[in-house]
Amino acid sequence: MSRVVAPPVAAPPAALANGPVQVSVATGAAGFLTVGALWLAARYGPRQGALLLVGAALGLTLHHAVFGFTAAYRALVTVGDGRGVRAQLLMLAVATVLFAPVLAAGEIFGASVAGAVAPAGVSVLVGAFVFGVGMQIAGGCGSGMLYHLGAGVTPMLATLVGFVAGAVLATFHMPFWWATPSLGDVSLAESLGWTGAVVLQLAACALLALVSWTVERRRVDARSSLPVPVTGWRRVVQGPWPLGVGAVLLALLNLVTLVVAGTPWSITWAFALWGAKALVAMGYDLSGVAFWSGEFQQTALAAPILADVTSVMDLGLVLGALLGAGLAGRFAPRRRVPARRVAAAVLGGLLLGYGSRIAYGCNIGALFGGIASTSLHGWLWAGAALAGTPLGVRLRGLFRAERAAPAGVNAVP
Repeated sequence: MSRVVAPPVAAPPAALANGPVQVSVATGAAGFLTVGALWLAARYGPRQGALLLVGAALGLTLHHAVFGFTAAYRALVTVGDGRGVRAQLLMLAVATVLFAPVLAAGEIFGASVAGAVAPAGVSVLVGAFVFGVGMQIAGGCGSGMLYHLGAGVTPMLATLVGFVAGAVLATFHMPFWWATPSLGDVSLAESLGWTGAVVLQLAACALLALVSWTVERRRVDARSSLPVPVTGWRRVVQGPWPLGVGAVLLALLNLVTLVVAGTPWSITWAFALWGAKALVAMGYDLSGVAFWSGEFQQTALAAPILADVTSVMDLGLVLGALLGAGLAGRFAPRRRVPARRVAAAVLGGLLLGYGSRIAYGCNIGALFGGIASTSLHGWLWAGAALAGTPLGVRLRGLFRAERAAPAGVNAVP
């Protein structure tokens, strides 16, 4: 059988070419984080201040490890390069082990904790498929959009607008999606016990990693590799960090989020909330919308945005990525963006927002948090999003002139 040879990358993408530390950018981001954390702690309590910093650590890790889901999926389906997906599997395996004792106890340091367990059904399959299409068109998922936005990738502003619009639109349709066939909340830990669930998930991660490695060997003879521009302490400060290091750090930081917030890391709830608050500010009455009639939603609508856990962590993520870009000397926003790129960003954002809401989350809330919590919906989400990737890659070409790098694991979106 003939093999597909992935053409080597002659030079690292521009976004990975480190320059001198941009002192003003780095100190500005650090200053905002310091003042912001202190202000949040004084205004809303220590937890909110701490979560801003946890979000920043997540953003810095995503940036410095160039850890993304969109490019990893694209590399897997286009040329069989599974390095990015295997890094995600490592992240999921580590998080599964870290989460298990905490979730099994149901509390830590006297505070209750809960996993991200959601219904496993048609809405997850459809929503994740739509999300998989959208993230390829937009060039980023929820976390990827935020960290690239912080790093100065200006088209992500348009993606954010579309994301918010799509997320709030989906809330109007939730009764329909709630009525679609579903197995309900399925926790593998409840079905198999925590030991059985952890062993099963670790075995699944190992098997999937082996499959991706086998496919990669058959399809790719010469993989591109990115030269490391700096070494030693400069690499620690400026990046890029190894994908495996990024995977472990993200798992550890998600555990910190679980301990501090009481729930796993999430991204997209904030976008629906922001959109709803915008509608209310414009005079729209949401009292007749079933999704917004819940106690949690009503409380969130009535409270300030910065009192919301997810909103604060999203803000921290952007600032952490900004700090990372400044340290790496890579903060260089583009002033002019082609109209087709803006159109792709908005359309992709709409699909991301709508899909994530009906699928109970994105790569972070549903896949990462769901699987780490042994929720079946997380596994369904992963498969459906991967299934939507080929269509997204094809549609991506209609909007974007540039061609994705075959080994796009560490490429810009």
